[in-house]
Amino acid sequence: QTHLVESGGGLVQAGGALRLACRASGLNMSASKLAWFRHAPGERECVAVISGRGALTYYDDSVKGRCHISRDNAINTVYLQLNPLKPEDTAVYYCAADVNDPWSQMNLATEYDYWGQGTQVTVSS
Repeated sequence: QTHLVESGGGLVQAGGALRLACRASGLNMSASKLAWFRHAPGERECVAVISGRGALTYYDDSVKGRCHISRDNAINTVYLQLNPLKPEDTAVYYCAADVNDPWSQMNLATEYDYWGQGTQVTVSS
């Protein structure tokens, strides 16, 4: 059974930095692309995606230049770093896994098979 568990959320001041982690279990890591999505009232967006072996990455325009996604398949973990944070980054952040790992439509939520429970990030101004 596959599980994704996020950690690292919390209350952070604007201008600060954040690193989220998502630990996977029951997942063939190198065969799965992993993504971070975020849900705020009225919207859901894909923040970043990384391919199974980390060769390819995708970033939403809203975070380009201040976001970094990485993974360590040896410990079944994917990370998301955001710096500097803005109040509009406030959202629940979810980790998602696509076990088929095709690098197309990687920013669509419907492409993903498994989801974590989410972690709240609140950025104060």
